[in-house]
Amino acid sequence: MRIAFISTYPPIECGIGTYTSYLNEALKKNHNETFVVSQIGAQGENVFPVFSPENNSLGSEIFSICDKITPDVIHIQHEYGLYGSQRGVQITEFIIRCKIAGEPVVTTLHTVSSRLADADKVILRIVVGESSAIIVHENDQKKTLVRHFGQEEKIHVIPHGVRELPPIPGAKHSLGLEGKKVILLCGYFRPTKGFHRVVEWFPEICESMDDVVLLIAGKSRGLEFREYQHKFFEAINNSPVSDQIMVLRGQFPQHTFDTIVSTSDVVILPYELGAQSGIMAQCFAFSKPVITSDLPAFKSILKKSRGGYACSTRQEYLDKIKTILNDKKIAQSLRENIRAYVKNDVGWSILAKSHLDVYQSVVRVPYGKARYVYWE
Repeated sequence: MRIAFISTYPPIECGIGTYTSYLNEALKKNHNETFVVSQIGAQGENVFPVFSPENNSLGSEIFSICDKITPDVIHIQHEYGLYGSQRGVQITEFIIRCKIAGEPVVTTLHTVSSRLADADKVILRIVVGESSAIIVHENDQKKTLVRHFGQEEKIHVIPHGVRELPPIPGAKHSLGLEGKKVILLCGYFRPTKGFHRVVEWFPEICESMDDVVLLIAGKSRGLEFREYQHKFFEAINNSPVSDQIMVLRGQFPQHTFDTIVSTSDVVILPYELGAQSGIMAQCFAFSKPVITSDLPAFKSILKKSRGGYACSTRQEYLDKIKTILNDKKIAQSLRENIRAYVKNDVGWSILAKSHLDVYQSVVRVPYGKARYVYWE
């Protein structure tokens, strides 16, 4: 099958682009020909970096490229703000153009809030109504869309994929953390991530164990949240246990980031807002237990995976962190649960087939078991 993705793509710094790259590779392994129509700055085989989010004609530009590619199906990776001003309204023009041309469009909605803003309703009414199929990551997201727009039969639930990888040997040695119990915070430094709360609690954790390290790895995006970041790093520098806090900054290459994740014994995701987390998927790739806030999407994933705990209070966080770091049997059980969850439910090799089922349901030609082949 010939599949054209509309998405950001590496080396552009974007979780949606990273997601698309993993799905793209998994589909190619299933004998599919894939293309990516992306923002300027994307790179790779069959990648067309053609549009800028500031371009008000991006809908027609993307359509022009797709018309030349002649895909069997077009798959949009949707996030607000990726496709122009006013919450990315330009993508609706592209979908309508595809509808008129008879081109099947599958749209993955990566963010579906339980309470939709008025502007989001306007955009989603077109996206859900005119796409051939919709993919979301959680059942609650599907319920929200059905409640507002109907179309239950065309909305599919496919969870966020996880890479299937062997552990990275010597990861703790690489960072000089041998013999340490490592708590990891990773991602962009933003107030909604809640990292500042863990820095505040960390001295209490150190009171009961002296071999623990708080590893903070991430970066800022542009000039956003400068005041918050100033206060955040000031709190780290002034912490009474600052000698047990390690901070790594940068846009990490994948292997570097994988090594950082591999050093951890537990990963904390104390997010105040959000749906699914790409960081959680990265952690599950290496069977790392997670402790999260009690956001509905996190609770749902943890219920299915049995790979960690969702917490709502400071004391719950502290208790669960200490449990995972001190109880080897519980920690091992969580890691085994994660491995089974990835192998049986959310590994990219499995989810690639789920996507192909959705594509097959909307393509104009019933290809069935026919597969794409190409030799140079």
